[in-house]
Amino acid sequence: MKNPSWDAYQIFLVVARSGGLTGAAEGTGLSPATIGRRMVDLERQMGRALFVRSQQGYGLTGDGRQLLEQLLDMETASRKVETWRDGAAAPALVRIAAGTWNGLRLAENFAALCTARDAFRVDLFIAEQRAALAHREHDIGIRAFEPEEINLASIPAGDVAYAAYQARNAGDVGPGRWLAVGREDAISAYLRWPHDNRAENIVATVNRPRSLRDLAVAGAGIAVLPCFIGDLEPRLERVGAEIDELRHRQWIVMNNDDRHRREIRTVADRMTRLLRGHADLIAGKGGL
Repeated sequence: MKNPSWDAYQIFLVVARSGGLTGAAEGTGLSPATIGRRMVDLERQMGRALFVRSQQGYGLTGDGRQLLEQLLDMETASRKVETWRDGAAAPALVRIAAGTWNGLRLAENFAALCTARDAFRVDLFIAEQRAALAHREHDIGIRAFEPEEINLASIPAGDVAYAAYQARNAGDVGPGRWLAVGREDAISAYLRWPHDNRAENIVATVNRPRSLRDLAVAGAGIAVLPCFIGDLEPRLERVGAEIDELRHRQWIVMNNDDRHRREIRTVADRMTRLLRGHADLIAGKGGL
């Protein structure tokens, strides 16, 4: 029987990272059925069970985890070969993962991260999901907690504060008009807060955090937002004090093996200066 192709290994990596066929289908463009067959073929070729299949998705067996570790080294080597092959024709790429609001701050201050003189380009991935750094899907991420993975390095970037906001001069909108991201999309603690504390008073839900600010500005109700977003929006005002239980430290995180690459170190240092330079605003002192 012939050895598995690198293409089959790449599909395995996507399935392992996404934890199932549906997520892998989104990442590869193949159908879940096709991916399922390819993984069965890979297991047959390897002569080992790689996945524990369940209704919750695809978990890795012990052999699957060992294969993943081996393939991560191969993937890194492959990326280095591609970089060497492309040479000066393709500048180095720094992949940054950030949540909705940090992504907005980075975009608004992009010139502080990457200039015309830099010999690299930036890919900015914005999502509420945790940045995938251990498996090198991203080079730099911003997390709401210090990483536990031993192969990740981190830089503390100050505290983040949250408060409730409504349209300025809207008067008392009453206790019955709260805005929230749908519970299935409420990944972060501040997004879950309205469901845990004002569930009976939620009048509108959205599928992305960015829309919370838009609805609040429109006078639709009260939204929980990071203070560095709400305090900078002149059309909004705080409702009550900071929500203390939501305050947390944030961290700039990198893969330990890649953090000394010049372009990654450069961007990480610039991100650190940017966030620390706005430390008071991010910590909720801008609205005081």
